[in-house]
Amino acid sequence: MTTSPRSAALPDSSPDVDLDLVLFGATGFVGRLVAEHLVEQEAHTSPPLRIGLAGRSRRRLEQIRAALPERASGWELVVADSGDAASLAALAGRARVVVSTVGPYLRHGIPLVEACVAAGTDYVDLTGEVLFVRQLVDRFHEAARGSGARIVVSGGFDSVPSDLAVHLLHRQVQQDGAGGLTDTTLRVGRVRGGVSGGTVDSLRQQLDQVRADPSLRRVLSDPEALSGGIPGAPGQRDVWTPFVEQGTGGWVAPFVMATYNTRVVRRSNALRDRAYGRGFRYREVVPTGRGVRGRVRATAVTAALGGLVAAMSTPGLRSLVDRLLPTPGTGPSPERRAAGFFEVRTVTLAEDGSRYAAVVAAQGDPGYAATSVMLGQAGLALACDGGRLCADGGILTPAVAMGDVLVERLRAQGFTLTVGRVDGGGSAGGDAGAQGA
Repeated sequence: MTTSPRSAALPDSSPDVDLDLVLFGATGFVGRLVAEHLVEQEAHTSPPLRIGLAGRSRRRLEQIRAALPERASGWELVVADSGDAASLAALAGRARVVVSTVGPYLRHGIPLVEACVAAGTDYVDLTGEVLFVRQLVDRFHEAARGSGARIVVSGGFDSVPSDLAVHLLHRQVQQDGAGGLTDTTLRVGRVRGGVSGGTVDSLRQQLDQVRADPSLRRVLSDPEALSGGIPGAPGQRDVWTPFVEQGTGGWVAPFVMATYNTRVVRRSNALRDRAYGRGFRYREVVPTGRGVRGRVRATAVTAALGGLVAAMSTPGLRSLVDRLLPTPGTGPSPERRAAGFFEVRTVTLAEDGSRYAAVVAAQGDPGYAATSVMLGQAGLALACDGGRLCADGGILTPAVAMGDVLVERLRAQGFTLTVGRVDGGGSAGGDAGAQGA
């Protein structure tokens, strides 16, 4: 499932391409944060980038641009609607890179991706939706390989920390000659931040799709749902219940985004012809401590996750739950965004028996402040560092599309991304009966 050499007809070879980067969804809450980050970064790019802001309403776009620093006064405004194929084709035809914050992507995102694939335009988004990415893989991967369009999914908290952590582990283990990766576990450490309204709405859309077509449950429950038919290691399956890790002796619960992030990481492995290792198995968990208290916490976390999905799947309860959850287009205050943070630690057991750990951490609410930086830097990597990127066209992941380039960019923004060999200090695997997500 390797990518093919990029087409000679690159998007910036067309006389119609007059914008280096277009932010689609600039009038939304996260879109505005990404726009603010791009303004800060534009001052350090040479030559200056040609940036556009895109959305349905010119009036709202003008308001967003007017609220940005003076450097943005010359940014182009592009009126485009996710329901208007002609406007999306025009947008994609003008841009070298499109950054999209317009979700839920299953509802709004496919026509834009189709337009970018047809135009050979690079693209990156914030999706955390298995069903959306599965459609992209099935419908557009080969066409994107042909046109040279690098369609990069999940350029925010879903799933950059997960994907880059395993990328770093793979590179380090390779450099040390320790063989491939085997049992690999991401543990969520310190996190402070809210769940975005867009993430909640994406969950709603997926649940609605499954209710309309129950056969989609098989896609959602498939650990290799996004791997394009490339089989993973035997024994790969999701973790749904609390358990005690053998190496640490502590209880763990499933991480709320594990059923998405794990599939993105496995797609990275599939796109690299399973270079991570034939025995690579990956999961994400939340440690809750040892003993009775740890078990109670793990049970509570698992029950809360199951209860939320059950409530949102039940028509009579969904309206009650919706009143308690954030709505799309809203978000926390600047003070709360700045006070947030996250840290995840991913540990692996290499084939030679040695253990390695990678840490990814950043200041800022992970779903808003940190995500806007990750997405903005992913877009800038595509726009500014195209010659350094290894991947050609296709439906790609952040690690495959940008890898070390994105690592460097995020480090320059104050993110922590470290990797190294560890002596003991925690199992990479855990309960042998609970391998998987």
